[in-house]
Amino acid sequence: MKTADYEKIIQERDIQPTAIRILILKAMIEHPQAFSMADLEYKLETVDKSTLSRTIHLFLKKHLIHSIDDGSGSMKYSVCNSDCTCSLNDLHVHFFCNCCKKTCCMESISVPKVQLPKNFILENVNFVLKGICDKCSNDATLLHS
Repeated sequence: MKTADYEKIIQERDIQPTAIRILILKAMIEHPQAFSMADLEYKLETVDKSTLSRTIHLFLKKHLIHSIDDGSGSMKYSVCNSDCTCSLNDLHVHFFCNCCKKTCCMESISVPKVQLPKNFILENVNFVLKGICDKCSNDATLLHS
């Protein structure tokens, strides 16, 4: 992708593109699975924590990224699709690997609809499957062959 592509993605979410926001978005998009603040700090070691934190907060507020509480003790994030509004209809399942500790979006699997009792109002859902990812299960298969 070119810089102009990252600028367009940012502008489509009504965010003012700056050099640092473009740099952070590029790092987010290039990350192969959901990422934590620590992942970004490691990849972007010249960017201070407060700038990363403010940018993550802004990107969340504008629905450029979504957050994932995978139970690992560290909030994870992933870049949203261009048509995502982070509404309940956009929610999808996430998978946490117990071996490699990575979390990935399973965008093709929607969060199941739940019928709540009368007067309960659903505002958010966190649906995380836990197990062994395809890479780790293949590695384990190879080791036991």
